[in-house]
Amino acid sequence: MTAPVPAAPEADALTSDGGIVTIRPVAVGDRPALSRLFAAASEENLRLRFFALPSPATISAEIDRLCRPDDARHVAVVATEAGRIVGVASCERADDTAPRAEFALFVADGQHGRGIGTLLLEHMAARARPLGVTELTGEVLPGNLGMLQVARDLSAHAWTRFDRGIVDIGVDTGDDEAAEPIIDARDRTAERASLRALLTPRSVAVVGAGHTRGGVGHETLRALREYGFPGRVYAINCAGAAVDGVPGARSLRELTRPVDLVVIAVPAEDVPAVMGDAAAAGARGVVVLSSGFGEDGPAGRRRQQEILQIARAHGMRLVGPNCLGILNTDPAVRLNACFAPAPPPAGGLAIAAQSGAVGIALLDNAIQTGCGVSSFVSLGNKADVSGNDLIAYWYDDPATRAVVLYLESFGNPRKFARTVRALSRRKPVLAIKSGRSDAGQRAGLSHTAAAAAPAATVDALFAQAGVIRTGTLGELLDAARMLSGQPLPAGHRLGILGNAGGLNVLAADAAEGGGLQVQPFSERLRRDIVSVSAVCAGAANPVDLGAGASPATFADVAAVMADSGEVDALLLVVVGTRANAPAAILSALGAVVDDRPGMPVAAVLVGRGTAGPSLGERGAPVFDLPEQAVTALAHAASYAAWRRQPLGTRPVLPGVDAEGARMLIQHTLADGAGWLTYQRATALLQRYGIPVLPAEHVTTGPDAVAAAERVGFPVVVKSADPALVHKSDTGGVRLGLTGAAAVRAAFDAVTAAGAPGTGAVVQRQVRAPVELVTGIAHDPLFGSVVLLGLGGVQTDLLGDRSLRLVPMTDLDAARMWRDLRAAPLLTGYRGAPPVNTAAVEDLLLRLGRLAENHPEVAELDLNPVFAGPDGVLAVDVKLRLAPVGAEPDATLRTLRARECG
Repeated sequence: MTAPVPAAPEADALTSDGGIVTIRPVAVGDRPALSRLFAAASEENLRLRFFALPSPATISAEIDRLCRPDDARHVAVVATEAGRIVGVASCERADDTAPRAEFALFVADGQHGRGIGTLLLEHMAARARPLGVTELTGEVLPGNLGMLQVARDLSAHAWTRFDRGIVDIGVDTGDDEAAEPIIDARDRTAERASLRALLTPRSVAVVGAGHTRGGVGHETLRALREYGFPGRVYAINCAGAAVDGVPGARSLRELTRPVDLVVIAVPAEDVPAVMGDAAAAGARGVVVLSSGFGEDGPAGRRRQQEILQIARAHGMRLVGPNCLGILNTDPAVRLNACFAPAPPPAGGLAIAAQSGAVGIALLDNAIQTGCGVSSFVSLGNKADVSGNDLIAYWYDDPATRAVVLYLESFGNPRKFARTVRALSRRKPVLAIKSGRSDAGQRAGLSHTAAAAAPAATVDALFAQAGVIRTGTLGELLDAARMLSGQPLPAGHRLGILGNAGGLNVLAADAAEGGGLQVQPFSERLRRDIVSVSAVCAGAANPVDLGAGASPATFADVAAVMADSGEVDALLLVVVGTRANAPAAILSALGAVVDDRPGMPVAAVLVGRGTAGPSLGERGAPVFDLPEQAVTALAHAASYAAWRRQPLGTRPVLPGVDAEGARMLIQHTLADGAGWLTYQRATALLQRYGIPVLPAEHVTTGPDAVAAAERVGFPVVVKSADPALVHKSDTGGVRLGLTGAAAVRAAFDAVTAAGAPGTGAVVQRQVRAPVELVTGIAHDPLFGSVVLLGLGGVQTDLLGDRSLRLVPMTDLDAARMWRDLRAAPLLTGYRGAPPVNTAAVEDLLLRLGRLAENHPEVAELDLNPVFAGPDGVLAVDVKLRLAPVGAEPDATLRTLRARECG
């Protein structure tokens, strides 16, 4: 009898039309519902599933099969919507270890074309994959075009074969990199459909909109009306009275027409009942402004779980609770369902903020600087709608040209990494992640029920995804102004033009520190500058026109510099005095900027007077200080450089035995999790072609001497205790042993440092020009991280590290060693032979693939790794295995789990 497998948790997912289905294992109690599913089906639908019109006995046998408990040979899942089963999928294999399983799929009449079949197969494949099923196969009638399309959508490597009037199909269950764009496109389509009622509603009801000024509900209703929302608006309050001319009602159930969006501002204990009323009123979107939920202790978390369950059960998307609201500046929408003080101007910047206060700061800055906003979502506790949902929505939003994220936590960081990387290839994404300090993490946890994330891992995630991470809110706002409406620099060359030498020097210093190049101009360009600026004090870069420069001179020199081909971006520094006209200078420069739409420009104005915050019709940003402008330009140049780089590929790695490694891990965990012996750890690494210096395990002094004589002197003797850390500091290693006596003495010393009975290992001593440290750390939320740094005693002293999350590409591996401050040591520093960096990259890719394929590798430390012209060799290994529980899936399409607070 095959042992049952643990029950998979249920998951909510979006259909292609924005509906919400719950996918879960089939239960014995589903028998009546499955009977109704087949009984209600058309003859054609049944024929496509059973190849003939099935008899009642056939249907009964099929239901019996589906209701069997899941085990290593059988997996079955259903999709439910509003409590009704709308589809079922299953797979069977011949024995517990067969790599192929035969699948079957059935979707209810009237539900075809919504992507339910694809969702069922995706989730069933994810359930079968850990059991060792690598391929799903099936038989389909040639006329079942929908099923053939589902198979093709699931995998880029799906195959079909026509035989005797039947089409055989096969679909890989493994991660299919080639299919990811198709999966992402489906996800974006579903997200846009599901968020439409939130961001582009045709009607809005505000529940809790009383007559008292200053109340959250009242002010949100006023904001809607004053901003000019063109659709129907309702004020729901206890009296049922109109508010400021907006029609009123006592309950949503009294409305005679459906409402798209419901904004709730009532006490927390009343919100669940209002959510039920919203569902009855036909709402597809809900914004809960009220606090007193996940951020407010166990009772609040239970209440938050309750409203999320109501939303999911009725196909509603939920923003909040404990949020500021949402805003869409599209002239056709004009939605301001938000109680921020004032709406920003319309423009291309989309904002998602988990903190309402930070959201207000961002909106206020947008108003002050004239930075246009396309949409704003205050996420609050993120019970449902999160940054991942909005990233998918904004990907195709024509009004959004750049995105700002303020995050205090991640729901599914693995999906975030994939989706935000795709968005960053199309639009700039700027982020500030709170909680870098201990105090900041504690504050974030209490503020919005956020979960802390390791800062170094977040840094790695953002770097790989091309996200522009800033250190302060002010820096974020400055960079957002630079990137939301300006072209990207073609390189790092910065031209500086100003009328004050001191500020020019400060700007040049800041530019060099930020990675920009302030290069001397060519003789030709210097002559051209002099020819149009008789008062020019110097034609080098920076160019100082002097305090008396006229607007026309400023404009002429700016035009010459912009047209020279010697700068990739232009910084204009204007100092206003009583003796000049800064407004006129900016006006003249604005015309130059508008005539050159491909040139990134930032300006600095000191002594602003009545001048505005932007330059020209295209709104090039004007800053108060040169350091602000330069930092914003540096972010733009770095982002543009990332965009120009290819994404890289995940190369085929020869000599990898993933199945052998899986079996070794499985057998090892059966004996208990924990640190592996050197021999077992080496055996696992060898299955991924990772080079490790051989070692002999010994348990007595004479055995140690015999081993030393076999491997050849000089030797190293180390404690074999797999849990011993910092062997060099604890007496667990002896180096440079050249004789039997030294080996015997070393054996006694190193075994005393470790746990009794663990013995020692003996290795031949080797050397190389550079010592590195590499390794793996697994995080249940983020996944596995690969590390590279200087090894040996330098490991903890210099803190020179490079991290990458898996999956890794060839370019990720190449960038890792180049990111190190010590990178010159690998390329032939001061005449030393260069390290074989291709071997370093190959090692990193193999570690990444090991971590990706086997998340049970909880910790791996290779320190040191000797690197030289001939390759790399790990000379010490520490590896810990741990069972893996339920973890986020980067590609499986699901909504935020209901357990999340």
